[in-house]
Amino acid sequence: MKREDFVFFDLRGKTKSTSIDLLFPGWKEGDERVIFFSPHDDDALLGAGYLLQAVPLFGGEVHVVVFCNGSGGYSIIEHKHIITALRARETVKAYERVGIPPERVHRLEYDDYSVWPFIGWKLPSGEGTVAKVIPLLRRLRATRVVLPNGHQEHLDHTAVFMIGAFDTPQVGDPVMADWGESAPVRSILQYAVWSDFSFEDALCGGDDLTMRANRALQAPYEVEERIQGAMREFQTQAKIVEGLLEARKERRLGEQKVLEVYLAFEPRPKCNYRKYVTRVLEIEKEGAV
Repeated sequence: MKREDFVFFDLRGKTKSTSIDLLFPGWKEGDERVIFFSPHDDDALLGAGYLLQAVPLFGGEVHVVVFCNGSGGYSIIEHKHIITALRARETVKAYERVGIPPERVHRLEYDDYSVWPFIGWKLPSGEGTVAKVIPLLRRLRATRVVLPNGHQEHLDHTAVFMIGAFDTPQVGDPVMADWGESAPVRSILQYAVWSDFSFEDALCGGDDLTMRANRALQAPYEVEERIQGAMREFQTQAKIVEGLLEARKERRLGEQKVLEVYLAFEPRPKCNYRKYVTRVLEIEKEGAV
């Protein structure tokens, strides 16, 4: 497998490229550290598994941040009190299947279905996600962040999206100086695990509202085979995994290619005052009362 096997698409602009710049503008080969936020241990594999495998081919380093510990993922009663240890071991094996070593998988250990109450910094119960996420991203010298879809997937997915969308810009701000050296994250993407994205970008772009992703990655079928193998490492989730893998058949483009979609967005959009100045001047000129 080589980088030429991957093709990137701008679905809104209807263009394609063999350069990863189309997903990550201004890509700097040899100086990129892409951090994938995974609400649960398997989400980054399911939603962004092709990109996980593509990034190293383009000279980037991959890290995965797993927010939840799998405490709600037991399918049999006997696993209830040992499920987090089982899932941690399965996670290591799964990500090794796609070339990510254990030291690049970072676990934050929040309980399943419980990330939302920890959003923020100083909370009545102690410190929230800000105190974990910003220092971690600074230590890893993150240049890109890939987040889960924040639209109607799962409460933990929405929470992790919110954390990424609002905490990530703070990584580059000259604040909390004792939390590490600040440097801006260059761009952010969303990936979808099973639900479609928000229609907001399509609406603003004047596109078909069912065409909600604005970026896509075409990959060789080999990467899907690796994802299938990685997902089967989650033996504690065997019943669920088979259904998830069956649903992935619709990603196929013929026999030898598969597709993965993304939503590129700006987490801190600049307010351009010139358009408001222009509108006020027009009103003044017309003498409206």
